[in-house]
Amino acid sequence: MTGQIVAPARALPETMAGTSRLYLVRHGTTTLNVENRYRGRRDIPLDARGYQDAVDAAHRLSGEGLAAVYTGPLRRTIATAQIIADEARVPDIRILHGLNNVDYGAWEGMTSEEAAMFDPEAFALYRTSPRQAGCPLGERLSDAQQRMVAALQLVGSRHTGEAVAVVTHAVMIRLTLVALGCVDDENWRVSVGRGSVAAFDVDDGTIQLASMPDGGEQDELLSGLEGSKA
Repeated sequence: MTGQIVAPARALPETMAGTSRLYLVRHGTTTLNVENRYRGRRDIPLDARGYQDAVDAAHRLSGEGLAAVYTGPLRRTIATAQIIADEARVPDIRILHGLNNVDYGAWEGMTSEEAAMFDPEAFALYRTSPRQAGCPLGERLSDAQQRMVAALQLVGSRHTGEAVAVVTHAVMIRLTLVALGCVDDENWRVSVGRGSVAAFDVDDGTIQLASMPDGGEQDELLSGLEGSKA
């Protein structure tokens, strides 16, 4: 990107001078989203709809004066982040592994119905008790939650008084909401549409919710067993 014109980052209001505004973006659609299968660490690309989701997110954030764009290490988040960075004229994106998706272990690639049959007890905990839940042969949700919160605190410490886009996964955004007490455990799988944006403020390591993510009609039905909500 040599020679690219970089738009100046817009300073936050004086009342937020010590605060970082983080816009958490869910990556765009993939084929496994459409098939309602847990993606986990499987490195699948965006599909055509996913690129449009990313463009829509980029347009939403184009007036926020982004100082930086961070992303998890998988192709679907990197592609979404690059589109946002290009729109905001941020010269590069920064990969942060703490933003990576939950390791779903044995559940990766399964639908929610298949996951429930594979390990009913573990799946029941996953649905209603994220602080106690763990994925068979994979990651405990509490561990994923801790690394996500640490990643947001790190980004906040690097960008005091600035606005930053952070591209990650739906489950990681939900686990952040649980950590902040914004949703209760039984209802933790709130609507997070593909390409949606939620805002959080970080001040001296303290994270606060500024705005909830918007849902998406394509995968946000809250009844039944929603594999697409991973």
